[in-house]
Amino acid sequence: MQRNEKNYETVPVGSLGVIPLESCKDLGRKINKFLVRFRKEREHEHEDDIAFRGYLRDTYLMECATPRFGTGEAKGIIRDSVRGFDLFIMVDVTNYSLTYKVCGRENHMSPDDHYQDLKRIIAAVGGKARRITVIMPFLYESRQHRRTSRESLDCALALQELINMGVDNIITFDAHDPRVQNSIPLHGFETVQPAYQFIKGIFREVNDLKIDSKYMMVVSPDEGGTNRAVYLANVLGLDMGMFYKRRDYSRIVDGRNPIVAHEFLGASVEGKDIFIIDDMISSGDSMIDVATELKKRKANRIFVISTFGLFTNGLAKFDKAVEDGIIYKLVTTNLIYQTPELLSKPYYINCDMSKYIAYIIDTLNHDTSISDLLDPYERIEALVKKYKSGKKIK
Repeated sequence: MQRNEKNYETVPVGSLGVIPLESCKDLGRKINKFLVRFRKEREHEHEDDIAFRGYLRDTYLMECATPRFGTGEAKGIIRDSVRGFDLFIMVDVTNYSLTYKVCGRENHMSPDDHYQDLKRIIAAVGGKARRITVIMPFLYESRQHRRTSRESLDCALALQELINMGVDNIITFDAHDPRVQNSIPLHGFETVQPAYQFIKGIFREVNDLKIDSKYMMVVSPDEGGTNRAVYLANVLGLDMGMFYKRRDYSRIVDGRNPIVAHEFLGASVEGKDIFIIDDMISSGDSMIDVATELKKRKANRIFVISTFGLFTNGLAKFDKAVEDGIIYKLVTTNLIYQTPELLSKPYYINCDMSKYIAYIIDTLNHDTSISDLLDPYERIEALVKKYKSGKKIK
């Protein structure tokens, strides 16, 4: 059964509504186009039934705004009726390109600002929606997921706050530590892996990869990302290696113990193409250090793969790493804000997640299991088989 056909047998939870906040507008528009296409292609005997009223529409996007007063305070406004709707509210908490005025001075929006705007829109719904699902690709405060001393547990607090406001489900991507869902054990929380999109994006751009453990390896840049690398290595039939960070625990720099060296555990990487995979690239220092260490061990081409490309210190160091032959390709998704500079780089591979999210939204709106969407093993297997046969990946 095709993914676009399996929803025929169930009635939608409610009329579908997608509310992308300003931080997520571009991704929201792409998702909407797929949803419109899916439902126009879908013909079934119940389309005139009252349960399917409003099922076929030209757009599923609903207008919202978060205007600000001169002091920087804001409010949330939804310009469409949401009564009885199955709402999917989208926000990108890392989109620093948006600005607002505070007493005449320009401020760039921080993750805190975006999170507050999300709560304002949920408050504007006023409990009238049938169900609310928040799609937050980069989970707010996800790096502050556990307490090691007298620290705040920001991510857990945020999740509990959203649930207390009436949110039913939270969907995120590649959560830094999925165990944070333990803070809301009686509500829906899904962390989605974009492994299939990574492989598809690379296969589209590079046509001479040898998917064999003799010629390729998957590497985790630290012990925290081991599960991610193990999964990718297993579905591709490759060996896996891992670096661990040796830190200087006698001092603290910028709030953490500085890394002294990256130590490698694994088989020889000599002559092999390497996939280094992690959940996020922040400054990029760790990824470049790991790639440099692999090059010292005579690795061949190095693909740096990450769900979220934050690039907090810019792209200059990646330009130099590519120029020096340390990195071959840089791969991230469009789940968060991408600068025009990043999109223009010849070494950059952009993995579009909009169709995948549209499938998830469409399936959830029908209250159908998304288990097969969350585990892309069969799709990856078919993709690898197609690639090995020499067929073009579209």
